[in-house]
Amino acid sequence: MSDPSGAAPQPDSIQVWDIFVRVFHWTLAVGFFVAYFSEDVQLLHVWTGYLIGVLVLARIIWGFVGPQHARFSDFAFPLKAVLAYLIDLVRFKAIRHIGHSPAGAVMVWALLAGLLAIVGSGLVLYALEENAGPLAGFVSTDELNQGAAPFALVSTAQADDDDDEEHAERGEAGERAGEGYAERGSGQREAHEGAEEFWEELHEVFANLVLILVLLHIVGVVFASIVTRENLPRSMVTGRKRPLGQ
Repeated sequence: MSDPSGAAPQPDSIQVWDIFVRVFHWTLAVGFFVAYFSEDVQLLHVWTGYLIGVLVLARIIWGFVGPQHARFSDFAFPLKAVLAYLIDLVRFKAIRHIGHSPAGAVMVWALLAGLLAIVGSGLVLYALEENAGPLAGFVSTDELNQGAAPFALVSTAQADDDDDEEHAERGEAGERAGEGYAERGSGQREAHEGAEEFWEELHEVFANLVLILVLLHIVGVVFASIVTRENLPRSMVTGRKRPLGQ
């Protein structure tokens, strides 16, 4: 039956999230938990970390060139708006948003920043521990292997000297040089181990902080779905939401 007013009937749902945003969201969610719980399975952990890094970089690019609701400009809310939304949310008076809500926007920014921090610290740690990965050429362990070379050079120089006295003097000098190189090598190893420990702890801190953000995100999505009567997880699967006013 046609509308007596002559206006076109409003659709039951509208397209909001494009296919890239939806695939990114769920792939990233799975990837994060796989990486988080595969710390002892290095190959899986490393490649999942690479995947997360590529996804985050792709999402950043998409935030500038994607459709309306995928763009960062669509959910750049001032702090005042975020606080007002949170107050309304806990009072069960929050209004629906077609794109990201102010609270959802803050979570997007925080998760992207946190994931970049995880990937960055992970790459540094991988370079330090295994001398592998994209940063291996910048964060190298090669200098730790230089301690052995001077010992061989000193020994060769001593073998070539036939003068007993000079041989003895050079032997003493070689020993002192060897001790110096040993001390320097030991210091380098200690510094290297300290750097590994620092980056490992930092990597774990970032991972745990992002885990907390993810859990808060899940709770917030469920709560906002109840308050606004909008199934937000389903909309991230179908890409569709109810139009405003329904």
